[in-house]
Amino acid sequence: MLRHHRHAARLTLEQLAEASGVSARTLSDMERGRSTGPQHRTVTALAQALSLGEDDRTQLIDLAREGRLRDHWTRPTGLCEPPRTVDDFTGRAGELAWVEDFVRAGDTPGAAGVALITGSAGLGKTTFAVRAAHVLRPNFPDGVFFVDLFGMSPRPVSAYDALTQLLRALGTADRHMPHDPLERASLYRSLLRERRALVVLDNAGSEEQIRPVLPGSGRSRAFATSRRLLAGLEGVHRLSLGPLPPVEAAELLTGILGKRGYSDGGAAISELAQLCGGLPLALRIVGNRLVSRPGWHAADFVGRLADEERRLDQLRAGDLKIATAFGMSYEQLAVPARRVFRRLALVPGRDFDAALAAVLGGVSVEDAWDALDELVDLGLLEDGASGRYRFHDLVRLFARDRLHAEETGAGRDALAETMTSWLLRMATMAGRWFGPQPDRPGRSDADLEDFASAEEAEHWLRVNADNWLGALRYASGAARHLDVLDCAESMHWFSDRWIHGPHWREVFTLGAEAAAALGDTPQHATQLNYLAWVHLVPPVDLEATMRYAAEALDLAIRSGATAQIAWAHQYAGTALLHLGRTGEAFDSLTKASEMFKADADIDAYCQSLSNLGDCLVSDGRHEAALEHLLMVRALLDDEDSGMSPDIVSLTRPQVLARVGQCLGRLGRRAEAITTLTEAIALMEPFQMFGSQARALETLAAVLAEDGRTEESSQAYARAAEAFEAIGDAGPAGRCRDLADALR
Repeated sequence: MLRHHRHAARLTLEQLAEASGVSARTLSDMERGRSTGPQHRTVTALAQALSLGEDDRTQLIDLAREGRLRDHWTRPTGLCEPPRTVDDFTGRAGELAWVEDFVRAGDTPGAAGVALITGSAGLGKTTFAVRAAHVLRPNFPDGVFFVDLFGMSPRPVSAYDALTQLLRALGTADRHMPHDPLERASLYRSLLRERRALVVLDNAGSEEQIRPVLPGSGRSRAFATSRRLLAGLEGVHRLSLGPLPPVEAAELLTGILGKRGYSDGGAAISELAQLCGGLPLALRIVGNRLVSRPGWHAADFVGRLADEERRLDQLRAGDLKIATAFGMSYEQLAVPARRVFRRLALVPGRDFDAALAAVLGGVSVEDAWDALDELVDLGLLEDGASGRYRFHDLVRLFARDRLHAEETGAGRDALAETMTSWLLRMATMAGRWFGPQPDRPGRSDADLEDFASAEEAEHWLRVNADNWLGALRYASGAARHLDVLDCAESMHWFSDRWIHGPHWREVFTLGAEAAAALGDTPQHATQLNYLAWVHLVPPVDLEATMRYAAEALDLAIRSGATAQIAWAHQYAGTALLHLGRTGEAFDSLTKASEMFKADADIDAYCQSLSNLGDCLVSDGRHEAALEHLLMVRALLDDEDSGMSPDIVSLTRPQVLARVGQCLGRLGRRAEAITTLTEAIALMEPFQMFGSQARALETLAAVLAEDGRTEESSQAYARAAEAFEAIGDAGPAGRCRDLADALR
């Protein structure tokens, strides 16, 4: 515009400079676009020297004013400058890549311009967002701005005040800021629309606080961090931060220590990282404490943190304290959610559901769901599959700390008793779904009322195993012997469906101790027989089986418990068979089968017959074994035999596997392959890994003999996996080698 008017006046730069008093260089910069916002007095002097009319004069002055405003917006102001990034930042490579993808995707029309970074206290959300902002700064030539919203504090920054800070940083004078909140937010979005800037909104406390401060359409972007999930925000990209993996956690701790000239053992560093649970804040506290005390060693600090009672107190350094970080989230909770949170510290297992939370919180399941949702929203709980929740290890310690601070000792004891009673009742009722049917003695419909089906009962027992086992331990320590014995007894038939459960030895040991304390000799013999059985399950301990069976036999004889005499012979015979003492095994198993038959216990009789077939197989009498096992199979297939469906389902695959083994040894390979394949498929739902592994190995050998090399290799590989599942390394390696050789 200036050049146009100068040419119209037929003036050179020098002539206009002389007439206006403005230097020729300044005029040249203005005409070339290097100076887009000259001062008002400069422009009025030029308008007068050019003899401009009123409209042209006003237009030139307005253009200069707009240029000055643009210059002010784009000129660095020092306001809302992001904090420095830490030089020992470690890990988060995947998350940083996600953020870079988010920024690149932002160039796509219609793409959301906000990345919401969430996670619990201590996970390093702010550190990560600041790191990402510094890494990506070259992508935002119009500036990177940072505002701490103090969302967890008693007085969070309002959206109105946050907009004020950001508008000032963008160059808006206070006198030009609209007073109306909606107009102020509109001005903010309009300024960002014309720029490529990044806004980091740290520590947001609610959707209402942050929503007005989010950019609209355009090329500007925003990172927002929050402990809350802020589920009400629409159209945002979400990134949830979790604890650092063990390797990265140890690397961060090593970086903090190493750059300050500190060195210590790698094993101790790894253990410290594990005790910190991968929380960056906890790791930094530990690192800072060690480097500030040169005489300390990592191994010594491991000892301090290993004590759970003092761990939270040890995780403090100066103004950094892990409990304070958790406490800020705790203070945000409603009173019912606080009560549920601290009482959940009593849960003995790693996870829990809303039903258990309701019992501890003294609320309905519906109210428990609301409290759990609030805890998840604030990052104080992690939610997993199928409605299960769990604490981070350090958060659990904080919850326990709150429990001891806010509930009396008598109150805590009462809660533990209530929880234990509920867990034992549920476990006992669930266990009674299995084995003998409801119309048999010792079980009624009332025993089953808590579960709609056997499948539901089994699922509950499996997912809550750590909890009901913890309750069983607590009840044993509290001398609640009858409750312990009832629960252990209810697990007998269910344990056959979860043979490789890691806790059966402890369950039946507690059951035997409870029976002994009660002076119930028949039940003591029963629980000892269960212990004899469980030591036949890998890792096998045949000597223990023989010992428990002998103790059970002695007690059963003294108390006249005929059934337990038979079971003692049964388990002793099975152990003798594994020890290669086939003749003694056959005698013992024959005694057991005759006693079961006389007692009309068809379920036990069938299992005993099956074990007698094993004796024949072990003795190399495959024709006789096949004939015997086919007789057992016919008994299993007889719907009028009176056998329990559960026992039939558990016994049939075992018998079929032995039939297949005999067929293979007799050269009837096609029949053997069909039978073994059927047996393996029937074992699958019951996770009979040991039996399945042996059947797969037998199948693989028969397939190899039949020339079906590829199928044999696959069967050996599956057998190796099954052996590995039960921790049997020797057979697993053997099968793996055979699979590789055939391949």
